[in-house]
Amino acid sequence: MTPSVQDTEVLRAVAALGDAHPSVRLRAALALGTHPDPRSLGTLVERCAVEPDFQVREMLTWALTRQPAEATVPVLLDEVRSGGAQARSQALHTLSKVGDRRAWPVITPALLADADDEVARSAWRAAVALVPDGAEPGLAVALAARLGRGGRETRLSLSRALIALGETILPTLRAASADPDPDVREHALATERLFHDPDAGFEFALHEARRVAVLGTRDREE
Repeated sequence: MTPSVQDTEVLRAVAALGDAHPSVRLRAALALGTHPDPRSLGTLVERCAVEPDFQVREMLTWALTRQPAEATVPVLLDEVRSGGAQARSQALHTLSKVGDRRAWPVITPALLADADDEVARSAWRAAVALVPDGAEPGLAVALAARLGRGGRETRLSLSRALIALGETILPTLRAASADPDPDVREHALATERLFHDPDAGFEFALHEARRVAVLGTRDREE
């Protein structure tokens, strides 16, 4: 049987995902997302695990979101459970974009505490995107247990994830602001400040948190 034009284009785009030039891989991922085909699913997921270029990874994620969730979610869950660090991180990122709450059970406490910062950050974002209605307070507590972890980017990622849960985080943040660990206290105060004043920026929120820590007082917004 003679391959159709579409078959040929899909096969060519799939092959191009392994090209040495990022621009070629980017165009290939764009083509596979523009014309989604179930035959490209496995290669797209495999490429996510090894792709070094950020823009290409984002295009791969977009291409995967164009596939039916019934097909992509089980494959992505397998990646989260058994893949390497980049595979897990990218699969979680893609699951957060797909937004199918059937993936929620993969968000375990161990995953939220993963030793790899990129995996943990992706897990936090995915958790917020997938959390079932009514489970937000429990997730807020689980995420708050990670306050004080890592450097600036990791802490900012966690703050954003907590803030995305809404006002349900405030009691948890206020409890954490009295934690014996100064890193936890500062991060909790900065997150609450950012919650009330999103335009302030994380650096300003950290500065204010340090000021409060020194003065021992805080201005609470009701």
